[in-house]
Amino acid sequence: MSDCGCSFEPSKPEERRVLWILLAINGGMFVVELVLGLMAESTALVGDSFDMFADASVYGVGLWAVSRAASAKVTAAKLTGYLQLILGVVALAEVSRRLIFGSAPDPNFMIGVAVLALIANVYCLRLISAHREGGVHMRASFICSQTDVIVNVAVVIGGILVAVTHLPAWDLIVGAGIAAVILWGSVRIFREARVAKALPNHL
Repeated sequence: MSDCGCSFEPSKPEERRVLWILLAINGGMFVVELVLGLMAESTALVGDSFDMFADASVYGVGLWAVSRAASAKVTAAKLTGYLQLILGVVALAEVSRRLIFGSAPDPNFMIGVAVLALIANVYCLRLISAHREGGVHMRASFICSQTDVIVNVAVVIGGILVAVTHLPAWDLIVGAGIAAVILWGSVRIFREARVAKALPNHL
């Protein structure tokens, strides 16, 4: 997930293939969660969709930068950090909008879509786990997938709480938490970029 501070440098064909799969899954789930999250009026699902997009951006920008110079990789990391910062702010804005104007999140939608995302991310985690002892980019990918699973579980729990208590506040709380995770991820990536700039071999 976004809070891992990832900068990716696939160095082997198999690692590149795995990261392409992760990119495709995260990109696809971004669209699914965003559309269904808006339909369900769920800030948690919308926030999770932004998290999926943030992860996809990390993989995509990293794959773009793999064969380029160290300076390009630092620039790519910074671009990813700015993108995640924007996504985090947008997610918080959506939470604020729902807080002000109200919402009636559909807990069944929340739980169903979150379970679908959980299945996708468990598959990603299983796929990347075989490479978690590889380079720093693969270890970071493993951490991202682990965090994604945790976030999906949080959305499921949020949906259950909304269903049991009939209080939409639980959806807002989970959505705000996910936005905070995305923002923290941007901070971690900026830190990685600074380290990489000082130590080019870090990338």
